Amino acid sequence: MKLNRFFKIIFLSEFIKAIFIAIKEIFSKKKTINYPFEKGKISPRFRGEHALRRYPNGEERCIACKLCEAVCPAQAITIENEERSDGSRKTTRYDIDMLKCIYCGLCEESCPVDAIVQGPNFEFSTETREELYYNKEKLLENGDRWESVLAENIKLDKPYR
Repeated sequence: MKLNRFFKIIFLSEFIKAIFIAIKEIFSKKKTINYPFEKGKISPRFRGEHALRRYPNGEERCIACKLCEAVCPAQAITIENEERSDGSRKTTRYDIDMLKCIYCGLCEESCPVDAIVQGPNFEFSTETREELYYNKEKLLENGDRWESVLAENIKLDKPYR
């Protein structure tokens, strides 16, 4: 009999605690956002849609070293290059098959000049598969669009590299 009474007291005390927690949460700040209209904060280390960056003078950064192509575990990157008149290399073709990409970030880590980066965009759904085959022009366009955000993210991520 005493044991039954003990459990009733514990149950009642837990119930009262739960009521107080519920009342406290009613008056606290809401944790949800109205997604399509409000965006949440994205980490500077977020790995989203790929982009090729340019130097401030407008020249593309990629030196066609092909390290990103070699390190890609999904073999999603294809690079072709040609030699310039001054002896340096220039990429003529830089393709990424986003259907194969596993967003591991190894291409970004292996690039010695921070040419290929993964940007802040995670909303890039398409209606056809062909739209997910990115060529050099599309990647450079992404880089031009997000250059200020990409540069800031790389600066914030420097201590961890």
